[in-house]
Amino acid sequence: MNPKIDYSMFKNRHILCVDMKSFYASCAALVEGLDPLTAHLAVVADTNRQGSVVLAATPALKRDFGIRTGSRLFEIPNDPKITVVSAQMNLYLHVSTEITRLFHKYVPKESIHTYSVDESFLEVDGTTKLWGTAEEVAKLILDELKDTFGLTAAIGIGPNMLIAKLCLDLEAKKSGIARWTYEDIPTKLWPVTPLSNMWGIGSRLEKRLNHMGITTVGQLANYSLERLEKTFGVMGNQLYYHAHGVDLSELGAPILEGQISYGKSQILLRDYPDPEEVSYVILEMCEEVGKRARANRKAGRTVSLGIGYSKDEEGGGFHRSITVETPTNITMEIYDACMHLFAKFYQQKTVRKISISLENICDDQHVQLNLFEKNRIREQKLGYVMDAVRDKYGKDALLRAVSYTPAGTALQRSKLVGGHYAE
Repeated sequence: MNPKIDYSMFKNRHILCVDMKSFYASCAALVEGLDPLTAHLAVVADTNRQGSVVLAATPALKRDFGIRTGSRLFEIPNDPKITVVSAQMNLYLHVSTEITRLFHKYVPKESIHTYSVDESFLEVDGTTKLWGTAEEVAKLILDELKDTFGLTAAIGIGPNMLIAKLCLDLEAKKSGIARWTYEDIPTKLWPVTPLSNMWGIGSRLEKRLNHMGITTVGQLANYSLERLEKTFGVMGNQLYYHAHGVDLSELGAPILEGQISYGKSQILLRDYPDPEEVSYVILEMCEEVGKRARANRKAGRTVSLGIGYSKDEEGGGFHRSITVETPTNITMEIYDACMHLFAKFYQQKTVRKISISLENICDDQHVQLNLFEKNRIREQKLGYVMDAVRDKYGKDALLRAVSYTPAGTALQRSKLVGGHYAE
């Protein structure tokens, strides 16, 4: 029998989830002297490559021409109404920083969590005498964002980070400002379907839940907690309580602990028919994944490798995982796990996309407790030293030899910001 949810036991906080609408495209439009709401503008990764991906599009471009994020440059019509610009990541990061400064006017620094470049959480408890209710603060923020930056936003309000985020995605993005309480969960959250519309549930998890007969959030909320935990472990417990709107995480903490991972994915600039060349890129990417884990003093036990084949060979590919005995953040150990998967599942086809992730995360201190081999200790320390050199002198200060071969991609990517040309 499932436990009874008593919402009176939980803190009723006032959390704002602020999302900048069409942030990249809006910033680019303003730089060009255009109105973000009416301009037909696309931001692409590289205007010199016809196959370059559209990173952002203004609402008018989406509506009138059907061009949206993920489209290709060659799909954009040759129309004088349309403006095409390259991504300016340094500009976007600068504007994002200035927006965070604006938030400081309304709440102290510790009450702000920057979730991404264009999305933030703010806890407004204790500011009522200064700014009014949570809805009034939200209205002030939207007005100031418009007046100061010329940008529009949407704000979801809830008693915790999860509900604020769900409120944003499922209602506020349409209305501008919306608020959900615990009482709204049965009427507003439970009817949600497909499950991938619920923040925190991806397509693969959705398929597994569907196979269990769960197609709505309400069905998930009323499913056997014992069976969910047996199937998904800790994640099953979190799924059950999140379907009830329960989230006990503090501001800035990951809302779904089991989903923490460190990964890297890239669509290659050309086809890679030679598996040896593919292995070079895999090594470069393992270096980045390891660095991201080490930067947070984390390690992982599960290594995943995804390979996407060229569309010229009918696409397809595979995504497989392997769990190692001891948690690791050592580049070569991650690489060895990836190459084991590659050797086992690769089908001698041309590769165009590679993704690598390190999951099943724990604190780095757990690795130290298991490091009985001197060479392993030395390798881990060497990784941290190399990271420090790169942080101080630049990403390309230390590169592996494979990066200087025709197959390498790290040298070119070291000049990018956020995966794109900084400009």
